[in-house]
Parts: sequence; C-alpha cells; structure tokens
Amino acid sequence: MWWRALFAGLFGAILTCGAAAAAFDRAAIASQICGGAAGMTDAANAMLAGLVDATTDDARWAAALSGAAIDRSLKCGPQDPAIVAPEGAVNAATLSPVEGSVGTSPLLSLKNRPLFETVRAAATLRSGAAVNDRGAALTALERRAGSLRPEFFEKAAEAETDAGLRSRILAVGQAALLNSPDMSKRIAAIERIAATPDRRSLTRIEALKSDPAYQTDPGFRMAVDGGVASIGRWLSVSNALNVFYNGLSIASILFMASAGLAIIFGLMGVINLAQGEFIMIGAYVAYAVQEALRAVAPGLIDWYLIAAIPVVFLATAGIGVALEATIVRRLYTRPLMTLLATWAVSLLLVNLMRVTVGTQNLQFVTPWYISGGRLLMGDFIVTWNRLFAIVFAGLTLGLTWFVLKRTPLGLNIRAVTQNRAMAGCVGVATRRVDMMAFGLGSGLAGLAGLALCPIYNVNPQMGSNFIVDSFMVVVLGGVGTLAGTAFAALGVGQINVLIEPLYGAVAAKVIVLLMIIAFLQWRPEGLYAVKGRRK
Repeated sequence: MWWRALFAGLFGAILTCGAAAAAFDRAAIASQICGGAAGMTDAANAMLAGLVDATTDDARWAAALSGAAIDRSLKCGPQDPAIVAPEGAVNAATLSPVEGSVGTSPLLSLKNRPLFETVRAAATLRSGAAVNDRGAALTALERRAGSLRPEFFEKAAEAETDAGLRSRILAVGQAALLNSPDMSKRIAAIERIAATPDRRSLTRIEALKSDPAYQTDPGFRMAVDGGVASIGRWLSVSNALNVFYNGLSIASILFMASAGLAIIFGLMGVINLAQGEFIMIGAYVAYAVQEALRAVAPGLIDWYLIAAIPVVFLATAGIGVALEATIVRRLYTRPLMTLLATWAVSLLLVNLMRVTVGTQNLQFVTPWYISGGRLLMGDFIVTWNRLFAIVFAGLTLGLTWFVLKRTPLGLNIRAVTQNRAMAGCVGVATRRVDMMAFGLGSGLAGLAGLALCPIYNVNPQMGSNFIVDSFMVVVLGGVGTLAGTAFAALGVGQINVLIEPLYGAVAAKVIVLLMIIAFLQWRPEGLYAVKGRRK
C-alpha cells in the first residue's frame, strides 16, 4: 500500500539523519579525554575517523573540544566535562551553558598533542569557518596529511565553496593517497601529482624512492621514475622561461633608459651624463601624480601610473628642452665641455632633490593590476609588475619608432643624423631639431623612471645606477639606432640574468663589460651601423 511506502521512506530518512547526527558519541569522547593518556589517544582517533562523514555541527563541536584540550580550557571534575571560556562555561558534550565547572585540565602528552592539533585543523576545515581560517587549517594539515583518511579530503573538497582552496584540498588529498595501502591508488596519486610539476611535487615523489615498494613493485617504481622524469623536464622548461622573463624585464628597463640617450648621442654627439637624473625626475613626477590623486580623487589612486604617463613625459621633455636651450646648445663644438656640463647638471639635480624631498625611498601604492602574479607552469610565475614594465617598454618602442619613421620630426631627425650640413642646406632647422630631439630623449628617460616605480627603489641616487649600463647598451647597439638599442638591451639583460646567479651581481657586470669590449674590437660600429655621421 502507499502508506507503507511512505512510512518506509520516512523511517529511512529518520535513520539517515540519526546516523549523521550520531557521527560522534560526544559524551563518550569527552569522558575519554578526561580518562588519561590512552583515553585521549582513543578520543582523538575517534574524532579523526568521524570527521570524514561528520556534519557541520559535529565538526564545529570537534573543533571546540580539541581546541579546549589544547588550550587547557577543558575541565574534568566530578560533574560532566566542561569547557570554560571568558563568556562562560559550556558542557563539553552538548556545548550548552552550565552554571559553573570545577576540576582540572587534562595535560596532553607529546604524543597526543599533534593528534589533537590535527583534529582541530581537520574539524576547522569541515566546520564552515571563515575562508582564511580554513586556509590556515589546511596549511597545518599539509604536514600531517598521512594521518587522515584520503576520503576526508574528497569530502572536504566537495563541500568547499572557494575554488582556490578546493584545488589546494585536492592537492593535499593526492599527497595523502601516496601512503594508501592500495597500490593502484598510490600510482594514480603519483600521476596526478606529476601533472602539476613544481618543486614540492618533485620532492614528494622523489621521497618515494626510499619506500620499500620502490624496490619490490615494478609498477610502482616505474610510476615514481616516470613522475620524477616528467617533473624534471617541465622544471627545466620553466627555469628557462624564468630566465628569459627576468632578462626581458631587465632589458625593457635598459631599453627605456637607453632609447633617449641613443637619440641624443646619435644626433648631436652629446654625452649626456644627466640622462640618469631624468629617469629619477620621471619617477618623482609619477610620485607627485600619485599624491595629487590621493588628495583630489582617492578612488582613482590605483590609476596613477596611467595618469602619470603624459605628465611625466611632458615634464621631463620640458626640462630637457630647457637644458638644451640654455647650456648644451652653446657647447656643441666642445664635446669635453658638454660632458662636464651635463655631469654638473646631474649633480645639481641630485642634490636639489635631496634638499627639497629628502634621501629616503618614496612609498608608492601598488595598484591592483600589477599586484601578484600567476603560476603558468612548473616554477614559472608571471609577475604583473614586471609584465607591466615589459608591455610599457614595448609600447614605448612602437611609439618611438612611429615618431622617427612616420612623422616630419622623425624625418628631420634622421636627416640631421645622416648629414647635418646637407639637411641644413635644404631648409631643415637643425638647431630646432636638436632641441626637439633632446626633449624627446629626455621624455623617454622620464618614462623609464615611471616604469621603475613598481619594481625599484626610488630615491635621488637611482639614476646613477643606470647611466653606465645605458651607455654600454647604446655603444653595443650602434650609436643612434633604435633597433640596435633594443637588441643590445635584450642581450645585456639576458646575459646579466644568466651570469648573476653564478658569480654575483658585480662580477656579472664586469663580465658583460668585458664581453662588450671584445665584441667592439671585432665590430667597432656596434650591432647596427648608422648610415651617416654627424659632421
């Protein structure tokens, strides 16, 4: 009859609910904790076993009880065990308030304390606590994953709502399966761990070479060796990508610092020792834009790097134009004097900044779009701040190329660079071109300072750290050539990254300098020879 089917369904539901509610015999477990060291061990093991299928309420109770045992707020006396907290005492089995409790706190042995810490972490992971608390609990469980049943992590991952934490739970569960008595599960876990190649995975799988099964089971040994080999290959690829990415980020900064110098040196033959200070000024102007947005529109402060681009370029280009018109223009026929004059200007700018702003490093806001990074494969992480510098340098290269190749100003700069006298004869205002080119080169240096803000210490001395490298890049690439400057910056950046881990930063710079000297002995004009020389 229909009523029999309905009764059977209701009875089954009641039994199911009762089984879930009876995951723990709370009173018995609380009494066991108060029964000595052996009872504590039995209570901890019972809670660890029950947490696989425990309800959220049971998990919260287990977290509270194990935490009370660790913190010694659990009281065992003639009455039922109770947990004493500043807000009052509660019954250890039901967590209902009690009038008061007297007794002593059981002392965990060195053996039982790790067990209860594991219980607290596992229960916190299943209790619906805040995501940060669940993440901290999982971190604690990573060191003790082998003491939990693999099914625990599967159930925890099913109930987890945060995607990132869920993937971490599954990863820890896979590590726990490495100790499973079922060999097929161990081999499957090795394959899953090898599918995410990183240093931690390599360490976990290599540790299995000391397992007895590695010597006795050919299938297990083949899985371990295959996993180690696969991770090793991917790590080699990721290490190569890391070297290339770091070298590319250094090359992007070197290019931006050198591009303006290449234009000025190639066009006018002026050795501008103040070029590094234009980098410093660009960074300080970017800081001024940040502080202006902080005062006027705090909600837009994350976009100060974008808003500062035109301001930095115009400010540094204006200073460069003023420097050319007042000092450099009068010294074109005396190269040594231009070198000394620009060196004096660099000292003036550095000390002026020290007096007005100070010598301390400026504190920049890190916008959300350049914070953190992303792990792509193995140990290869793309950090957004370095990617910003690379993309910004690429855009700067493209715009500079467009100005030099597709605008009247660029046509005049190329004409004056190739043959100044002939360009003047056909009506090109060479002095005006010099001034505009000096401003363009100074503006590019200022943009380099802006790109350095998120990844470098900004202080009055920062420019002097780039002037020598900039001149090396310009001479290596070929004086006055944009393409040569870009390729030289890429080469110097990559070689620095390759040599520095082996011999140190100072030795790397010395080796790079010696390599450049040797290259110039073979090819004095650099990578790209200019078509004409300034007369």
